[in-house]
Amino acid sequence: MNVSDFDYHLPEDRIAQTPVEPRDASRLMRLDRASGAVSHHIFRDILGFLRPGDVLVMNNTRVIPARLFGKKAATGGAVELLLLSRQDDTSWRALVGGRGLLQGAPITLDCGVSAVVEAVLDQSERVIRFSEPIEPYLDDYGQMPLPPYIHTPLINRERYQTVYSQHAGSAAAPTAGLHFTPELLVAARDMGVHLAYCTLHFGLGTFQPVKVERIADHVMHYERAQLSADDARIINEAKLAGGRIIAVGTTSARTLETAGILSEGGTPDTAYEPAQACPWRPVIACEVDTNLFIHPGYRWRVLDGIITNFHLPKSTLMMMIGAFAGREHVLAAYQTAVQEGYRFFSFGDAMFIV
Repeated sequence: MNVSDFDYHLPEDRIAQTPVEPRDASRLMRLDRASGAVSHHIFRDILGFLRPGDVLVMNNTRVIPARLFGKKAATGGAVELLLLSRQDDTSWRALVGGRGLLQGAPITLDCGVSAVVEAVLDQSERVIRFSEPIEPYLDDYGQMPLPPYIHTPLINRERYQTVYSQHAGSAAAPTAGLHFTPELLVAARDMGVHLAYCTLHFGLGTFQPVKVERIADHVMHYERAQLSADDARIINEAKLAGGRIIAVGTTSARTLETAGILSEGGTPDTAYEPAQACPWRPVIACEVDTNLFIHPGYRWRVLDGIITNFHLPKSTLMMMIGAFAGREHVLAAYQTAVQEGYRFFSFGDAMFIV
């Protein structure tokens, strides 16, 4: 299967530039993955599709103001950094904007902290060594790392955070969770839906475009995923009692499926091997670096449903959704969403696929 198999036409005016208020007033498309049938709703209607005993699994990562600006110390040329993942107290992997940022190049940030390019990685990725920990400066000098297709300034930083965000360290928001309000989560809990959490900090695996022709040739970068023993227990007990496991977002899906693969003694490299005796795998607590790439042909181990936004053409996220609901069903649903005026991407509308 080729990357072009996940292309579709999207008019530019369908790309959401600002979030809907209130959060749960965004639109919701329900997609039946068996038949491909769709129906149209408002996100708060999600309660009508959930059942007592189901589990919503949410990524509680918190976005940091990871975009920093400065100058090359030698020439005064402009430099932009997008922090991806912390390596130690003063070292970060980052995407850089600016010419000539080779190993050893000194940088002076607008906040006054100096830095140096410690290592040159693939393309525009670098390891940056700061003269001191950079975290104390992020709130005052960092900008929220909005995707490049969003051109409208973000007035309220919290609108690019989920209401349940907790662990800081991500370079992007788990946008499927942006639709939930505290009231909606309380209502779900009160009707008997279990709430569980995982943590996956967005890094280069999220930003890296697919540059190969054959999907199977693409290699994902590693991102840190964590599932606690308590949350694994909630998920496994609910599944054994007949509940459905529903991932809120693709990062939650990757974390859960990674935990399912690990529970059978496998690795992401064995994700496409034939099914073993157990059609459903319990999840295990884990804290691992995962480069799991889910695309058509993947054997799902854990999930029964996904809540997700509408994704970029030819992206790994489109391929994951295609693996879950079928490429033809997904592309048909996307075409319907375009025709019906749905809003796309990070601040856009949602799908519930089950």
